[in-house]
Amino acid sequence: MNIRKYLPIAILCLTILGILDSVYLTKAHYLNFIPPCTNSIFVDCGKVLRSQYSVVFGFPLAFLGLIHYVLFTSFILLSILTSKKIFRYFILVQSAVGLFVSFYLTYLQFFVLKSLCLYCIYSAIISLTAFILSFLYFKRERKELTIIKATFLYRFFLKPILFLIHPEIVHEGFTSLGQILGSIPPAKAYLSYAFKQENKVLEQKIAGIHFENPIGLAAGFDYDAKLTQILPSLNFGFETIGTVTNMPYKGNPPPMLGRLPKSRSLMVNKGFKSQGAETIARKLAQSGAKGFGIPIGISIGRTNSSKLTTQKKSVEDILNAFQTFERSKIRHSYYELNISCPNIIHGKEISFYPPKNLKELLTEVDKLKIKKPIFIKMPIEKNNKEVLTMLDVISKFKIRGVIFGNLQKNRKDPALDPEEVKKFRVGNFSGKPTFKRSNELIHLAYRNFGKKFTIIGCGGGFNSDDAYAKIRLGASLVQLITGMIFQGPQLIAQINLELSDKLKKDGFKNIVKAVGIDV
Repeated sequence: MNIRKYLPIAILCLTILGILDSVYLTKAHYLNFIPPCTNSIFVDCGKVLRSQYSVVFGFPLAFLGLIHYVLFTSFILLSILTSKKIFRYFILVQSAVGLFVSFYLTYLQFFVLKSLCLYCIYSAIISLTAFILSFLYFKRERKELTIIKATFLYRFFLKPILFLIHPEIVHEGFTSLGQILGSIPPAKAYLSYAFKQENKVLEQKIAGIHFENPIGLAAGFDYDAKLTQILPSLNFGFETIGTVTNMPYKGNPPPMLGRLPKSRSLMVNKGFKSQGAETIARKLAQSGAKGFGIPIGISIGRTNSSKLTTQKKSVEDILNAFQTFERSKIRHSYYELNISCPNIIHGKEISFYPPKNLKELLTEVDKLKIKKPIFIKMPIEKNNKEVLTMLDVISKFKIRGVIFGNLQKNRKDPALDPEEVKKFRVGNFSGKPTFKRSNELIHLAYRNFGKKFTIIGCGGGFNSDDAYAKIRLGASLVQLITGMIFQGPQLIAQINLELSDKLKKDGFKNIVKAVGIDV
């Protein structure tokens, strides 16, 4: 028997009991009599009901309690009769209000009046039980309310302050905070309670890896491997560390980051800022000693160094990074090979885009006999013919998939505000300016190589509509960074909630059925 479906009836019964208790105490107040109650040191209803705390704004607390329980009962009945979500939100809010007031009044009885009213304690027990049952039954609505509150706080209070501070400082601060929270079990438990959700419709197995949901953190944010322990609690389905390079690199000369609010974009000019493969491998081995809560990938790219003056040296550098992680005891799930960073030294002179160079790189990577799946991070500025040529080369090797794509290099892209672009003499652009071309390339790759590659969509994801568009065009997974910075960290949970609704509405029992449906 499914007991859970009877919880609304149980809550309704509790609120009716609350009404009866409140009516009785309200009657006692106006008729000026003391209800039967033990008169002792600890239990004295008269002392409590005649105290200065028993009346607020001229009304007895019992009467205000009656209004509370009548509203609560009305919301429960309307929820049962209409199934409208708004009444479920009201139930959660009303139950929280009742619990808060009950705790305060109980505190007054124990520590201020030092006497208890049994009828007041009954009401407190009713409020506590109704709160627990409401939050158990309306689990989805609770998460939706939490997301709504978090979105409001981020957009209207936190974001305006953060956007006054240099983006590099904010980035370092948030990743460090995430690392701290990830080391505190109660903090992780609370965030999981607030945001994490399990939904079979979003689960899929790709390249032997189980993904609870399709939304991941792209490479380029957690390049120091600080967030592996906290991201599962925020409902991320996977994360890519890095991009990590074989040798350390402190990053390009400033500016490395900039904001373009009108364009909903970030200027990025880090140039593979990295602590180096050895350091990151040690950190991941330590932080993930007991495993990771979600699939973790490692993005590997060519070190941004003037010492790598030839194609051969660049390939060797990448191979050394792979070998460092292969020797480690890290429990990561996959690799990304980033061949598309536009902000590195010799990025034009030494490129892996020409078929000959790409074939040389992948031939050497194949020789490493890496068992974990490898995905390749692709550029978005190449034309369709060039991309198809690259995909044809990649298809000849043991590569499990491709990611579309990286930053927008075209400073005249219509999605970019020209005045904002003028503020930055260097760098390339993330966010919405990448969205259109990313989607075009996802479609192109799925149409021509959908049976060969798993495709990961990356670029311009700001909401569930954006993510769903990429999925329907052929992306099995979706990565983001900029959307989270502009919308807030609650965005991931919101996308997953809404994605499940979209899939069910369109008749898909699992996300796998929706992948590529528009191609």
